[in-house]
Amino acid sequence: MIVSDPAATPPPAAAARPRPAMLLWVLAPLAVLALAIVWLVTADPLAGFRNGAPPVEALTYERTILDPGGLRVLVRAGGSEPMVIAQVQVDDAYWQFTQDPPGPLARGATAWIAVPFPWVLGEAHAVNIVTSTGATFAHEIAVAVPTPKATSSSLVSQALLGAFVGLLPVAIGLMCYPALRGVGQGGMTFLLALTVGLLAFLLVDAIQDALELAGEAAALFQGPTMVVLAAAASFLLLMALGRRRGAPTGLALATFIALGIGLHNLGEGLAIGAAFAAGAAGLGTFLVLGFTLHNITEGIGIAAPILKVRPPLWSFAALTLLAGGPAVVGLWIGSLAYAPQWSALALAIGAGAILQVIVEVSAYLGRSTGAGWRALVSPAAVAGLAAGVGFMFVTAMLVKI
Repeated sequence: MIVSDPAATPPPAAAARPRPAMLLWVLAPLAVLALAIVWLVTADPLAGFRNGAPPVEALTYERTILDPGGLRVLVRAGGSEPMVIAQVQVDDAYWQFTQDPPGPLARGATAWIAVPFPWVLGEAHAVNIVTSTGATFAHEIAVAVPTPKATSSSLVSQALLGAFVGLLPVAIGLMCYPALRGVGQGGMTFLLALTVGLLAFLLVDAIQDALELAGEAAALFQGPTMVVLAAAASFLLLMALGRRRGAPTGLALATFIALGIGLHNLGEGLAIGAAFAAGAAGLGTFLVLGFTLHNITEGIGIAAPILKVRPPLWSFAALTLLAGGPAVVGLWIGSLAYAPQWSALALAIGAGAILQVIVEVSAYLGRSTGAGWRALVSPAAVAGLAAGVGFMFVTAMLVKI
């Protein structure tokens, strides 16, 4: 007969607490917080610290529209207290203005300020908003041009430009697929490393542009922090999605490459569209060709993981649209509804997606050669990395203005 040891017998599970008791322990902290807020508002313990100084005020210009009726600016308040816009100066002269919506601007609120100012085509103008406390916030219109309107002809023109700088170079790169299929293992290593090199350049470029745009956004958006968090979240989410069925290879890996490039092209399209709307960029033929050359290697990078497989013909069209199509969408949005914080967010998400692709392509390179991560320091890989970064750097010199 087996005698059980009472000391070894686990104690019975503790009875679950009644639901009302658990609800009480959830509501009690919230009630204490609510009482503390009520006391802070009603008792105003900060009154003794006030010395008559005006509240801290901040105002950020997010968008400028020029039309035959004058100029309009979209501003966002970021001060510690609601602020009142008292006067508007344009070129050192005071002008009547209308505010929509009217009244004080609470922290984070936006308003359109319309001024019937007869702006001059091609000239620079200085806008200065004065609040009721005497604080001033300046904004420069570098080149005055009419803001594009959403007409069928303008949208078609922007779509054609976006297709030329986004879709066409990716399609040209993918057209190299038949010629690249005959490369040996050394050629494959070179092409995969070339993909990592061009993506590494895009990663640095996207982070730099995102941080620059974040610096133009209102302080309440915490631009640099937003960029880092959005990039990290994008990277982790795509890594989780890509690895849910093992490491991606073949067409799946090519799709992730196209997605990362597409998100980056979305951010670039936003910047180009905004520059058009602000009159800050007159793209000539040479500059458009520079964008096209700069993006051709993107198609080669997308083709590299599928050289050992035979994907259906429609997949090439889908990859082209995924990688280059966002440039068209970005141009439309950037020219019609631009805001620096959203452009920075788009570029940050693209940076995270590109980092995920760099990790996956590097891992695929290691698996395909059987050398693991040591494959990245092989002569063919080092040559590919240098070629990818070098080509992107040189062609970027053609498009930086």
